[in-house]
Amino acid sequence: MDLLQLRYFQTVARFQHISRAAEELSVAQPSLSRTIARLEAELGSPLFERQGRSIRLNEYGAMFLRHVDRTLSELDDGIRSVREAGDLGLGRLAIACETLLTITTVLGSFRITQPRAEVRLFQSNAQEMQRQLRAGEVDFCVASQPLAGPHLESIELIREEVLLAVPRGHRLDGRESVTVAELADEPFVTTRKGHWQRTLLDRLFASEGLAPLLSCEGDEPGASQILISAGLGIGLIPAMSREAGTETRVPVAWVHLEAPACYRILTLVWRRDAYLSEAALKFREFITARPFMTHRLPGPARHGS
Repeated sequence: MDLLQLRYFQTVARFQHISRAAEELSVAQPSLSRTIARLEAELGSPLFERQGRSIRLNEYGAMFLRHVDRTLSELDDGIRSVREAGDLGLGRLAIACETLLTITTVLGSFRITQPRAEVRLFQSNAQEMQRQLRAGEVDFCVASQPLAGPHLESIELIREEVLLAVPRGHRLDGRESVTVAELADEPFVTTRKGHWQRTLLDRLFASEGLAPLLSCEGDEPGASQILISAGLGIGLIPAMSREAGTETRVPVAWVHLEAPACYRILTLVWRRDAYLSEAALKFREFITARPFMTHRLPGPARHGS
């Protein structure tokens, strides 16, 4: 068993598709298939279930993947630490967040104070964030949903109200507040399942025994306000957007939603057992030392899992 086999296996397990994995690795599909077959023969057990062109991890593959992820993550951390020890820079900082707009201002300020930091930014949903942390692909996730898993630690950055945004001239324009039941027939602009906006929307409606009517589902939460302003529906937008004055560029009307726990908790999440470069350590200190917004809802500050 060699390192190449493990990296090939990890990539196939990630894509659950031989062709896409081969493309990602820049290797021929038959060569990749033979490598996986040799690994399975050496382990004495199949790691995937194969049905035609489809391939997915079986219980042995899932078990083996957990160990492979930890092993390769430790190895990559070691490589990074050695390289960065002889480097004049601060090292790499990799961050994942659900919408790039959330972190843009903070990251821009950090780059001004630490120009030698090498920064890489990913846009990911909660499920992808967990995988990226586990695989060591990112140092931090700025998440709007709880990320569960062993060895994860987090610091709460914001606990903010989530408002209802409606197009100007809408029947709710000018209302101070509204209940979920009053929105039963309103089309919603939202994100696909897996993003915090959709999770919150589904939960609020389910608490009333309802299901939301959807007019638009997307993968970019930051585009919701633009679509709402264009009249495609109404939607849930964090108070941060109103605080930032985005309504001057993308005009919408803001309404308070009379519903329990209608807020977003934004957290910085990392693996406590992972190597963090000097750039990553300085970023964590930087982002936790400054407020994201002026008005916060009260809440706890830090927890591990």
